[in-house]
Amino acid sequence: MKLPLYWIDAFASQVFTGNPAAVVPLDTWLPDGLMQRIAFENGLAETAFFVPVGAGRYHLRWFTPGAEVDLCGHATVATAFTLFTALGFSGPVITFDSRSGPLPVRRLPDGKIELDFPARPALPVPPPAALVQGLGATPAYYAQAQANLAVFNTAAEVRALRPDFGALATLEQYGTIVTAPGEDCDFVSRFFAPRVGVPEDPVTGSAHCVLTPYWAARLGKTKLHARQLSARGGELWCEQAGDRVKIAGHAVLYLKGEIAV
Repeated sequence: MKLPLYWIDAFASQVFTGNPAAVVPLDTWLPDGLMQRIAFENGLAETAFFVPVGAGRYHLRWFTPGAEVDLCGHATVATAFTLFTALGFSGPVITFDSRSGPLPVRRLPDGKIELDFPARPALPVPPPAALVQGLGATPAYYAQAQANLAVFNTAAEVRALRPDFGALATLEQYGTIVTAPGEDCDFVSRFFAPRVGVPEDPVTGSAHCVLTPYWAARLGKTKLHARQLSARGGELWCEQAGDRVKIAGHAVLYLKGEIAV
């Protein structure tokens, strides 16, 4: 069997930056085990698979090298970008049905792809010992949602973290977000998810479902400009919209090919 594959750098305005995702269009679903093996073979943080279900509507699933996940921002950006630019989708909005519910995605006039995701506010609790051990530092503030949220006072502290991924992998939440006020933006972050096979994710759209409610409340504004301080780097524009979060960014095609399985 031969399948098309698109490698897209998401939350990036040029190749070699942002977060790469593989996108595999399907007519019908493959066995779960085969999709997981493809994701492992690709070796990227996420591989997205989608199947059409109606006019302007697709069922979308995301796999890391180690597991299927409930929500992924950058691979959703990559999938929408592929549909808009390579597969001839001409409508204003694509709706992806997912394990996190319907996810509308639109292409903005300036070319950005805008996600409409559920907000995931985090609740403050004492930081677990494994988190402090894993980060090698105690955050100024800690809260939990589907991911851990560790807030530091400066971007320099976030940049300087050298995590113990073994310790972070023992935490119950699937990943750990670290964040601080930005220097040339509203806030910065990094994201670690060794539990699902992604030690550090270059740019994490789903983490901004947690970050946006926190920073919107802290800064008293609904529209926010964010940067992720990974080695590749990424830039996001976020908006708090009730119980939803809008997350926008650019994307670029790196590779188009075919896989044989």
